[in-house]
Amino acid sequence: MTGNSISAELSRSGTDGTGAPELVWYAAYGSNADPERLSCYLTGATPDGAVAETGTSGSGRQPVRGCRDRTPPARSIGTVLPGVLYFATESAVWTGGRAFYDPATPAETPARAYLLTRSQFSDIAAQEMYRPPGSDLDLTEVLRTGRSRFGPGRYETLVCSGSHEGVPIVTCTADRRWRDLPGNPPAPAYLLRIAIGLRAAHGWSDVDTAGYLATRPGAAGYWTPRMVAELLRDH
Repeated sequence: MTGNSISAELSRSGTDGTGAPELVWYAAYGSNADPERLSCYLTGATPDGAVAETGTSGSGRQPVRGCRDRTPPARSIGTVLPGVLYFATESAVWTGGRAFYDPATPAETPARAYLLTRSQFSDIAAQEMYRPPGSDLDLTEVLRTGRSRFGPGRYETLVCSGSHEGVPIVTCTADRRWRDLPGNPPAPAYLLRIAIGLRAAHGWSDVDTAGYLATRPGAAGYWTPRMVAELLRDH
């Protein structure tokens, strides 16, 4: 999408005439904060350090198939969501805890927001939900109320935290409070993706990045700031 195209979309508030936004800021607070990881959801690739996402019998997990529109994001910005980042459950892709977001807990969650088309966001969210991509999600409820639940599983709840330049900021998480789930520390390769993404998006130092991630629920008590900084040392 060209710069002129973006300006044209934003000038009409990012809607298609029916009230549905044509553009969405996808706020990534987990491994998708790293553009290389996000590109795997766009193109159907497997990220470095992850188990090949080929699906497993009985798990409900779908392979990452990529998006209908594989164009890179038009832009990305650093943003901060109201709520807390926490690590829980067990990732079949990375092993270790997954990153989730609890918007109801007073805190701040730094994220990287990508400017995507509605179809791109829908396909990425579907893959995060272990659903096949290929159709646009109904965003009516999340844009009206700030929250929309598509199912009980991981990343099956959408949250809208506001807007930027007239375009809604939306992310996906679990329909659970952070205290409702036992914490589980993230695997090194997974935590590194998050650290790289947030460091670049917010212009942080390694020390700032490590201090933030090592104190998140689920990571705290296992990861120390020094350990996280060591992960970042050569990246």
